[in-house]
Amino acid sequence: MAALAYNLGKREINHYFSVRSAKVLALVAVLLLAACHLASRRYRGNDSCEYLLSSGRFLGEKVWQPHSCMMHKYKISEAKNCLVDKHIAFIGDSRIRQLFYSFVKIINPQFKEEGNKHENIPFEDKTASVKVDFLWHPEVNGSMKQCIKVWTEDSVAKPHVIVAGAATWSIKIHNGSSEALSQYKMNITSIAPLLEKLAKTSDVYWVLQDPVYEDLLSENRKMITNEKIDAYNEAAVSILNSSTRNSKSNVKMFSVSKLIAQETIMESLDGLHLPESSRETSAMILMNVYCNKILKPVDGSCCQPRPPLTLIQKLAACFFTLCIIGYLIFYIIHRNAHRKNKPCTDLESGEEKKNIINTPVSSLEILLQSFCKLGLIMAYFYMCDRANLFMKENKFYTHSSFFIPIIYILVLGVFYNENTKETKVLNREQTDEWKGWMQLVILIYHISGASTFLPVYMHIRVLVAAYLFQTGYGHFSYFWIKGDFGIHRVCQVLFRLNFLVVVLCIVMDRPYQFYYFVPLVTVWFMVIYVTLALWPQIIQKKANGNCFWHFGLLLKLGFLLLFICFLAYSQGAFEKIFSLWPLSKCFELKGNVYEWWFRWRLDRYVVFHGMLFAFIYLALQKRQILSEGKGEPLFSNKISNFLLFISVVSFLTYSIWASSCKNKAECNELHPSVSVVQILAFILIRNIPGYARSVYSSFFAWFGKISLELFICQYHIWLAADTRGILVLIPGNPMLNIIVSTFIFVCVAHEISQITNDLAQIIIPKDNSSLLKRLACIAAFFCGLLILSSIQDKSKH
Repeated sequence: MAALAYNLGKREINHYFSVRSAKVLALVAVLLLAACHLASRRYRGNDSCEYLLSSGRFLGEKVWQPHSCMMHKYKISEAKNCLVDKHIAFIGDSRIRQLFYSFVKIINPQFKEEGNKHENIPFEDKTASVKVDFLWHPEVNGSMKQCIKVWTEDSVAKPHVIVAGAATWSIKIHNGSSEALSQYKMNITSIAPLLEKLAKTSDVYWVLQDPVYEDLLSENRKMITNEKIDAYNEAAVSILNSSTRNSKSNVKMFSVSKLIAQETIMESLDGLHLPESSRETSAMILMNVYCNKILKPVDGSCCQPRPPLTLIQKLAACFFTLCIIGYLIFYIIHRNAHRKNKPCTDLESGEEKKNIINTPVSSLEILLQSFCKLGLIMAYFYMCDRANLFMKENKFYTHSSFFIPIIYILVLGVFYNENTKETKVLNREQTDEWKGWMQLVILIYHISGASTFLPVYMHIRVLVAAYLFQTGYGHFSYFWIKGDFGIHRVCQVLFRLNFLVVVLCIVMDRPYQFYYFVPLVTVWFMVIYVTLALWPQIIQKKANGNCFWHFGLLLKLGFLLLFICFLAYSQGAFEKIFSLWPLSKCFELKGNVYEWWFRWRLDRYVVFHGMLFAFIYLALQKRQILSEGKGEPLFSNKISNFLLFISVVSFLTYSIWASSCKNKAECNELHPSVSVVQILAFILIRNIPGYARSVYSSFFAWFGKISLELFICQYHIWLAADTRGILVLIPGNPMLNIIVSTFIFVCVAHEISQITNDLAQIIIPKDNSSLLKRLACIAAFFCGLLILSSIQDKSKH
């Protein structure tokens, strides 16, 4: 009864809510969100620098998240590269001096806070020709005015960046009197035009006063209250913003430090000066404001303009536009034809005069429809990760943000289970299930930023290795059993693996190696194909007639292992091979192939392990050593129990070792050799008991069928800034944002999977002569792409 109720309920849900209706809902959501974000940007402005300087929140104790954009953490080399031949001046009181020290420590962490505090402090890095000065002017008075006035003269070299601010000394010296505030207003009014003049050629920031923690203030500072500070800040904002009558002031208000101080001033030692972590955050914000537009870091979206369209991107936009127009014309013609063929009723007899003619859909129409849908999807990709329409945020890892979603999806996966069609080891439903739950775990790992937690990182590395293990197992099994080494099979696999990535490389202006997993599975597929297709071609049918061929295949696998070992320990040879043109265009990232070598080497043996496992399993299956009936254990009870015990111990042993890892580099070195232990342990645990082989999770299997699209699409429409951050469609509500963005992301991935399958049938026909013509066209396309890419590279340089 329970099973019947479950099936009836599922049918009822499917009747009212199908995948098609989900996609329509996702499209409506995208259109509404895009309209809301466009309206918001028109109303509130499109300058992410203003958000960086004025708003944000803490994600954790020390992680600051600006509103709507991502903040990059600058390294020493990056800071020096940005500030080469630059002069930065800090003018103000002890709080500005603190900011100066924190800023300088980004360039030189060894710089010490020493010397007379109430005097000017110079800093110079001669290697990068960076000059940073602190000028002691604790009050906004004639002395500060004279210092600024000197820079306004044409003959004097002006600092590239000026950071100024002061008020607490005026409150302290004049005992918080109203006369002091009036004098402050007069003085800042006289300075405002000078700052405005400087702001035309330099970046000028006025730092608003941070709040104080009144309970910790010493007796001689008790007059510095938050009420007084607010009054001085209001005066500064009002006067500096009204210094230009007809346009917006060029002097930027650095008000974000107030928000930072509100959260951290309780940690202050004296109630006035901020703790070091808060000053470091303010200094990093200053660095982002100035350097992001120069260095353009991927994970620093604040203050970065939208990247200009490349020639290839413009051509892609034209192509998709033409496809959309072509499909609309096709649709209108088809609809008119359908209306003409619509049956009409004879008034006398009441019978239909004309039968409906169901005209078959042409390949051209399917092609145009697919590219039309793909064009709209690519527009969404571009809006999410290039057009700065939607917001982006930095990742922040907590254990709960990773493990709670994991528990949630595991519960869902267990709840939606069904009987398998067959009970063989690693049957189709089971491998889809395996891919599905692994992909969901990897997605949660990426969005939660769990790579910073080493035990989780090591387990995720096993999941990536398991994908490659399945590549070796699946393709070996196909070639061994079917013996199909034809060009059609190769082209079908290569097309399905690479179609989406090639389109994204064009639309998102990213190198092929950026989507590292696809190059990895593509190369390994070709390695498997070449290994088995080379003379002598050994397949199961041939080997069954003579056991000698089994040894021949093992010899082939042995040579493959030797070749893998040679490349793994000969980085120079590996880099020379993949640095050859045109391979270099595919496998280079940031001008070299090191990243490709690192990715390949990290899981270098696991595909071989997958092939070897497939060979052993199929040999045992052929000799009927395995019991694969429904509900039957794979081996005899004693052997099954022994192998289960060994598998559980091996599985837990690996997890304990991975959890005790202290150094990522050392663990990565061991990973290629030991990852297969947990993979094989999982396969045995999942397949030895007959009842475990007889069921699978339809929830996980559904995601497994689109796992490749999910892995690739996450780069731009679920994560952001090329996986460095998180896409924010609904600001201010992280939970709702994740739900909505995930829903759209999954719908898009599913649609792309269907588009790829449709196009594969048309572009890769079974007829060899037609296929060769298509391959010639594809080769011409890639030649054109290489030429355009070379032209772009030359124009950039």
